[in-house]
Amino acid sequence: MRIGVLALQGAFAEHIAVLQRLGVETVEVRLPRQLEQIDGLIIPGGESTSITKLMRHYALTARLHEMATADFPMFGTCAGMIVLAKDINRDHKVKPIGVMDITVRRNAFGRQVDSFEVDIPIRALGAAKFHAVFIRAPLIEAVGKGVVALAKLPDSTIVAARQRKLLATSFHPELTEDTRLHRYFLDIVDGQK
Repeated sequence: MRIGVLALQGAFAEHIAVLQRLGVETVEVRLPRQLEQIDGLIIPGGESTSITKLMRHYALTARLHEMATADFPMFGTCAGMIVLAKDINRDHKVKPIGVMDITVRRNAFGRQVDSFEVDIPIRALGAAKFHAVFIRAPLIEAVGKGVVALAKLPDSTIVAARQRKLLATSFHPELTEDTRLHRYFLDIVDGQK
């Protein structure tokens, strides 16, 4: 199995480090031809406006849309979740690939100084709570048909979701020692989940 990590901007090195700890071959994806070499793609956190502009510049947007529509596994974290979303709540600065039936609000928890960490239950990962790191994080305001909310904050705010082979989190699992979400994505890629 070979997993690509979109390496245009953001926390791509941290995702690669987690995948390497799990013994998975990785590819830094910057050009469309590199998408042909992978079995799944992680779209990291970072700055969603910059990521989507660079995706258009390097002719990745249309190809990623085609692949996701054809059920290619993708995992978006923080800004990566924004990139996957169909609706960015009337925010015209970002042009997502629009494949996951979720409505997302950017920077929903405030500025950088409002970043926080919290332990949340994610039933799909087992009984132990997941330590989630939120940095200028988006949130999921609504999910469409076929989307499963995987995790919520105590106030019922949705912060992780899955739609077929698409996985999205508001938070940064790559910034913790817990590899369960990456392993869950690898199981999706492998057809086990």
